[in-house]
Amino acid sequence: MLSRTAANLYWIGRYMERAEFTTRLIEATLRLSSLSYGIDAANATWESALAVVGRGPAPGDTAQPGATAFNVCKALALDLDNPNSIRSCLSRARDNARSARNALSSEVWEAINRAWLDVGDRTSPGGIQNTLSLIDTLKANSRGFEGALARMLRHEGFWFMRLGSAIERGDNSARLLDVKYYLLLPKEQKVGGVLDRDQWTAILQTVSARNAYRLFYHDTLKPWLVADLLIFKSELPRSIAGASTEVVDLLAEIGGRTGRQGEADRLARLRHSRLTETNIGEVFRSGLHEFLRDYIEENAALDTAISHQFRFP
Repeated sequence: MLSRTAANLYWIGRYMERAEFTTRLIEATLRLSSLSYGIDAANATWESALAVVGRGPAPGDTAQPGATAFNVCKALALDLDNPNSIRSCLSRARDNARSARNALSSEVWEAINRAWLDVGDRTSPGGIQNTLSLIDTLKANSRGFEGALARMLRHEGFWFMRLGSAIERGDNSARLLDVKYYLLLPKEQKVGGVLDRDQWTAILQTVSARNAYRLFYHDTLKPWLVADLLIFKSELPRSIAGASTEVVDLLAEIGGRTGRQGEADRLARLRHSRLTETNIGEVFRSGLHEFLRDYIEENAALDTAISHQFRFP
C-alpha cells in the first residue's frame, strides 16, 4: 500500500472517531446543563465542553464570554473555522476517503459521504430540539460507519483506519477525564454533591459506560472508580487501556503484513506495559492530572512515530 493511501486511511479513522466523540460530548453537555444551578453554572458546563476538545481556557483560567448552549453547539458541531468541529472532521474524513477511494469498501465510502451530506449545508444547530435531532442523525451515521467498517476485509486498509480510531479514542478519553478535575465543578459546589454526581454521570454517558460501571463495581458513583474504569479497564473500548491494547495489536498486524516495525511498536508496547503495571491508587498519589497529561504527550509522540514509521507524507 502506498504511504499516502495509508495516511489517508489513518486520518479517516481519527476524524470519524473525533466526530463521534464530539457528538456524544454535545449530547451529554446538553443533559448536564439542564441540571445546572443558574446561568453561570450552565455556561461553565459549556465552557468545559470547549476545553475537552482544546477550544476553551486552560485549567485555572476564567471562562470566556459567550459560552452559551447555542454558541458552543454551533462551534462544536458546525464551525468550519474550528478544526475539531464535527463538520470539519467529516469534511476532512470525506476528503481523505476520496483520495483513498480504491482502498475502501463501497459501504464505508457511502457511510462517510452520507455523514458529510447531513451536515454539509447546515449553518446553525437551531434550538434544543433541532440540536437533539441533529445529534440523533450524527449518532446514526457514526453507527453506520462503524458497521460498514466492521464488514470490511481484514487487510491494511481496515487496520490503518482502526489504528487511527484507537489513537484518537485514547486521546479523547484522557482529555475528558482531565477536564473534569479542573473545569467542571464550580467553586461553591462540594465534591460528592448532587452536581458532582451528575457531572460524573455525564462523563460516563459520553463514553457509553454507565452500564459498564454498574457491572464492574456494583457501587454508587465514586469519582476514583470512574477514573479507574476509564483508565485501566481494557474491556471498555473507550478506556485508555482499551485503546492502548488495540494500538499494540493493530501495529503488530500491520507489521506482520508489511514488515515495517520500529519506533511506533516500541512506544506502544512501552506505554501498554506501564499501564498494566500501574493502578488507580498510584495514579492519584502521583497526581491524576500529571498522569493524564503524560499520556496525552505520549499519544502525540506515538502518532508522530506512526507517521515516520509508515512514511506518511
